[in-house]
Amino acid sequence: MKVSERFLKYANIDTNSSEDTHVTPSTPSQLPFARALADEMKAIGLTDVTVSAEGYVYGTLPETAEGDTIALISHMDTSPAMPASPLKARTVRYNGGDVTLNAEKNIVMSAKDFPSLLTHIGEDIIITDGTTLLGADDKAGIAEILTLCERLLTDKSIKHPRVRVAFTPDEEIGEGADHFDLPLLGAKYGYTVDGGDLGEIEYENFNAAAAAITVHGVNIHPGSAKNKMVNAALLAMEFASMLPPAETPAHTEGYEGFYHLCSMEGNEEKATLKYIIRDHDMDKFNARKAYMEKAVKYLAEKYGEGVFELSLRDSYLNMRGIIEKHMDVVERAVKAMEKCQVKPLIQPIRGGTDGARLSFMGLPCPNLSTGGHNFHGRYEYISVQSMEKMVDVLEALVSL
Repeated sequence: MKVSERFLKYANIDTNSSEDTHVTPSTPSQLPFARALADEMKAIGLTDVTVSAEGYVYGTLPETAEGDTIALISHMDTSPAMPASPLKARTVRYNGGDVTLNAEKNIVMSAKDFPSLLTHIGEDIIITDGTTLLGADDKAGIAEILTLCERLLTDKSIKHPRVRVAFTPDEEIGEGADHFDLPLLGAKYGYTVDGGDLGEIEYENFNAAAAAITVHGVNIHPGSAKNKMVNAALLAMEFASMLPPAETPAHTEGYEGFYHLCSMEGNEEKATLKYIIRDHDMDKFNARKAYMEKAVKYLAEKYGEGVFELSLRDSYLNMRGIIEKHMDVVERAVKAMEKCQVKPLIQPIRGGTDGARLSFMGLPCPNLSTGGHNFHGRYEYISVQSMEKMVDVLEALVSL
């Protein structure tokens, strides 16, 4: 099966994860998808295929040569930031200019706003109708890994060590490694195939935390509210105004950290703000968390006990310090890219992957590209040719 066909089959399954259910997997659709992947893995010839109660899928590509066991890892869930269904995906030949995703709703992907498009002139790109995300993050990674496995199982002349394959749930909500069974995986090192632009090799990621600010107000009829109403929605806005306005994702790049307001809801009685906090530098990361705690403390003192609540938890940490002790793993990826005439793009991740947490758990695990762009939104797209090239890169990676 072609990698693009495999990807579209997976993309049509809605596996958005959720931060609100507090179970694993966080959404009921992920477990059937895990079982379907396991059935497909068995059908193409992978061995030792298992699915855990939490929805983690493991399998083995048996070795045809000696060498250390390598792991290839992707995640099954897609971002809850935007609906994943009903997906209306199509493949178009990109010849330059803007791309109309949805003429009826006037949703257009502009080459000016998304200049990465211009690097794919003459290629086939997979897009949506602009009402859902596409799901290339990370179903493209799954499709590329299994297409590689099918190729190597068909062509026994390609020599490679034992390869362990693993697919996780709930990566998008920072819980993809919560129930990962490293002893069962049994690999010396691994790679998450979970990046974007073709050629990306990433072994630095944000330190990450999630914060929720809950404001408790008092609602009184506005006609008699003087000196009585405590409007939780307005107090939540006051908190938001205390954060540095230029330190948001829309105003930062590279190693610059940020505070990101993911959602807000509420009324006079109760309001909630949900943030993610990111920074590559640990000292700056801790300072960001401390600033948020200080802002909440100030407002709590200003408006009284019980009005403001802060929930703050770390999600994952920067894997750079771990990977720098195992740079041969990065060098192997660079050589694989170069062998396939792909320019390696070593850069920090402005996000995170399961690989960050797995690295701290004992599995050095940098991140590789899938070829996708504009993840988590309506303008997400992926090049068919980039996916095909990534299958070649993965072959070179495991057969070096």
